[in-house]
Amino acid sequence: MESLARRVLITVRTMRPPKADLVLLGSAALVAGGIALIAPCEVALVSVGALMLVGSRFGCWRAAAGALVFGVTVGCIRAGSAVSLHEAERSTADGLLGLPRRCSAQARVDSTPVRVRDAMRWNARLDAVTCEGDSILWQGEATLYGGPDDLARGDLAEVVATLGAPQRLWNASGGDPRPAEAHRGVVRSGGTLDVRILRRAQGGLARIDHARSQVRSRIDATFSADVAPMARALVLGESDLSPNDDLSFRGSGLSHLLAVSGMHLVLVMGLTIRALEMLLARVEALARGGIDVRRFAAMVGLPATWVYAEFAGAGGSTVRAAWMASAALAARALGRRTDPERSFGLSMAAMAAAHPLVAFDLSFLLSAGATAGLLAFAEPLGIWLEARVPRPIRAVSRTAATTIAASLPCLPILARFSPAVPIGGVIANLLAVPVGEGVALPLCLTHALLAWWPLAEKGCAEVASGALVIVRAVARGFSVPALAVQVPQPTSWQLAVLAVVVAAAAGRSGARAITTVVGVSAVVALEIVARRAGAPRGLLRATFLDVGQGDAAIVDLPDGQALVVDGGGLVGSPIDVGAAVLAPELRARRRSELAIVVLSHPHPDHYGGLATGLDSVAVGEFWDTGEGEDEQVGDGYAVLLQSLRRRGVPVLRPAALCGEWALGGARVEVLAPCPTFSSDRGPNDNSLVIRIGYGARSLLLVGDSEREEEQMLLKLASDKLRADVLKVGHHGSRTSSSPGFVAAVAPREAVVSVGCRNRFGHPSPASLATLAAAGARVWRTDHDGAVTVTTDGQTIETRALNR
Repeated sequence: MESLARRVLITVRTMRPPKADLVLLGSAALVAGGIALIAPCEVALVSVGALMLVGSRFGCWRAAAGALVFGVTVGCIRAGSAVSLHEAERSTADGLLGLPRRCSAQARVDSTPVRVRDAMRWNARLDAVTCEGDSILWQGEATLYGGPDDLARGDLAEVVATLGAPQRLWNASGGDPRPAEAHRGVVRSGGTLDVRILRRAQGGLARIDHARSQVRSRIDATFSADVAPMARALVLGESDLSPNDDLSFRGSGLSHLLAVSGMHLVLVMGLTIRALEMLLARVEALARGGIDVRRFAAMVGLPATWVYAEFAGAGGSTVRAAWMASAALAARALGRRTDPERSFGLSMAAMAAAHPLVAFDLSFLLSAGATAGLLAFAEPLGIWLEARVPRPIRAVSRTAATTIAASLPCLPILARFSPAVPIGGVIANLLAVPVGEGVALPLCLTHALLAWWPLAEKGCAEVASGALVIVRAVARGFSVPALAVQVPQPTSWQLAVLAVVVAAAAGRSGARAITTVVGVSAVVALEIVARRAGAPRGLLRATFLDVGQGDAAIVDLPDGQALVVDGGGLVGSPIDVGAAVLAPELRARRRSELAIVVLSHPHPDHYGGLATGLDSVAVGEFWDTGEGEDEQVGDGYAVLLQSLRRRGVPVLRPAALCGEWALGGARVEVLAPCPTFSSDRGPNDNSLVIRIGYGARSLLLVGDSEREEEQMLLKLASDKLRADVLKVGHHGSRTSSSPGFVAAVAPREAVVSVGCRNRFGHPSPASLATLAAAGARVWRTDHDGAVTVTTDGQTIETRALNR
């Protein structure tokens, strides 16, 4: 009987009016319109799949097609306008402010200040800008780091900061960075040297930020130093965990526990409104007046939801959940039936209406995916599991079904950004969620209300700390490599196919089976295509990655092998280009092995990304000048060598490398420093210089060679310098690319690896003029993004992601 009742319930749910599906479909199309800006064909495929699902389910083909076309078209137009406007604002700022430099300005705080790496991060509207004595007629948005902890929205401050264009890295694995940057809305960023408050704001948002500041200070004062970041993440939405803890929570699938996610907001507000209903039910005056306490509590809950969302940091997932909760509460307050699907659709429509590029907010995508999974799969999956497990663990099976349902749509999204999928995530959630959401969260929120009672506040902090320690122990225990599956980075086409498959899984059983079989077959076929594209045969291909102010290149050899030359490294920046660029690029190419890794010289903008970039890749040999070890260069260079030797990777030096090698169907010749580095020259002029030839074509990679090494090469190897492609030395500085050297190379293509935030003026006008005079076409990674040169031994094709 119970099983029959559940089947009837599912049938009733699937027979809801098609209007709810059309609202959901149109809202999703509005969000997808932003993605159509960069992946129009993939969005078209998903749209066709959604049309087939909704149309066949209710027969409303015209209405569904209209909702889809209208949503995608409007979303795409609005997203394109937002990106164009942002690019125009960035271009104006580049022209007026130029290179990163120290500026003073009046700054109005425009976003909730959050703590990141022991400094406050906040967005500000800058005005009255003066840079190194020059008054600049510019107003614009900037992200600033530093300042007092009690900053609040609306505050007016006088700031001194080093301002530069936001660092954006344009590589194939990361896609076009412009929409995400336009969504953030800032055109300058930098660290503050001084912040002086001119006027304090008095509005509601400022009061919320002051409350956040007070709670932050009390957490720091009463929680232990190693647990306080977890408490701040849980209460304030500040992602400031230690690197080890961050890896543990990500690797175990428990990151959502230490984030103010949509489910977090729904849980807190649901319990709050339920408690309010129980309290109001005891008020006799309300009962005598015939007031429906549920409707009254819903009306109170509407503003309370937004106050809590703002207090919790107003992240993408939190705001989306606040809109969904608002739709449900408004329906209840008006005495209408609450429709979860329609509320979900309205929340996405509201987000897309306010932020046309919201699809580029990862937290929003994960929140929307998890909610869709819960609505579509949680109940039927729970019933299916309950029917197949012993009675004593049926309650657990329902929780497991919820976790699985929320995770299914999120897995492809997470796989895009993470190389490993935690297979122990379901069990980890079963163990950690009761402690995290049932104990740690209520205690941490209660702690925020107890500043007036120090003894209770301290006791609450100690118990909450114990709960957080348990959650962290679970995260560490389930983040071991044995409980993770390494997956390749899904291509945009694979994500589109998977989206259709997941959507079809919520449809009719016949369509579900057919779509799943076809979809899985398509994913496998697309994987074969991706592997062939990642390791082409019969071609020499060099990709000069956009790593900012640094060097990194991946060279695909004709027989399918590959080598890496340098790994980049942004000095003084929190961005780890190894994890952010090199590793994803290798993963996107399905590279698990490298024949050789070359470090041109021991400077951090060349070796900084190698340690993390090579974590998941087998390395055949490591080529190094030896100067760094001889001069005992420490930090990341020493750690890199230790790691490679511990893995059994041979480290080879110029004495063993100088000369020509046959490698992977190509000719690789080490020209300098031969026979070894010179102690009379600095690391730049001891760079490994490598010429790679295939057929009649060749590439010359010179590291950071400056004029001293160039002159040495002209004397000792002038007849071997000729190359079709030159990786320009030392980022095109004025001390490199001498006319005689460039003339000897006579390149057709010249690639300058340089960052938009460099303060050195690279590349110098003199070097660019020398290259132009030699007839070389110049490519710059700061303007053009990653640059790829491909040759079959006869012809050469050069292309860039942004040209």
